[in-house]
Amino acid sequence: MEERLQKLISSSGLASRRTAEEWITAGRVTVNGRPARLGDRADLQRDRVEVDGVPLRREARRTYLMLNKPRGYVTTLSDEKGRRTVAALVSGCGRRVWPVGRLDLDSEGLLLMTDDGELTQTLLHPSHQVEKEYLVWVAGDVDRALPILSGPMELDGEPLAPTQVRQGRTSGEVTQLSVVIRQGKNRQVRRMCAQAGLEVRRLKRIREGELWLDRNLKPGQWRPLTAAEVDRFRQKT
Repeated sequence: MEERLQKLISSSGLASRRTAEEWITAGRVTVNGRPARLGDRADLQRDRVEVDGVPLRREARRTYLMLNKPRGYVTTLSDEKGRRTVAALVSGCGRRVWPVGRLDLDSEGLLLMTDDGELTQTLLHPSHQVEKEYLVWVAGDVDRALPILSGPMELDGEPLAPTQVRQGRTSGEVTQLSVVIRQGKNRQVRRMCAQAGLEVRRLKRIREGELWLDRNLKPGQWRPLTAAEVDRFRQKT
């Protein structure tokens, strides 16, 4: 069956669709010996698709990892500034996997890593709005901030989907909040808290969709998702 080239490349586990489109535009992809163009389609049972001269083959087996990302790591496969990356933390998995979404340098917690381009595309599409839950330790006037965080808010001139916020324990000047969002704008939770007059002292993602961070994973550790977790995650996404 014919499919768009970027989908074929993504399904093979080489890269996400967006990266595949960049490869096509850069002339790195050929179909039956001819340079490919965006919008081209092919059937791997009939056509020879190559990336940098290497034939493309479907990869049936997929890898899904849960990483407890520690602070001080960037959510990329490489970094031009020489900072530590999450790729180094999962290098022992034996597969080339990439992060689904991001956690900024100073944030920690649940990060899904996979070589499944289709799942990545689905989870990151703006229309999908997978729930993400964070524990956030903040300082400031929490009583004043809660109605702001729970009410209509905007970032980058765009309205945000409704946010669920629950107040937890307070220790000294620091209060723990549970914040559930459905979008994934850059540093969204931190920027929302700043708008509400709160200073974020610590931020940890504990849930994405139906996938909860394994409490047995120490910062920097990872494990494969179980078959049940993968099935449940796919059903909800």
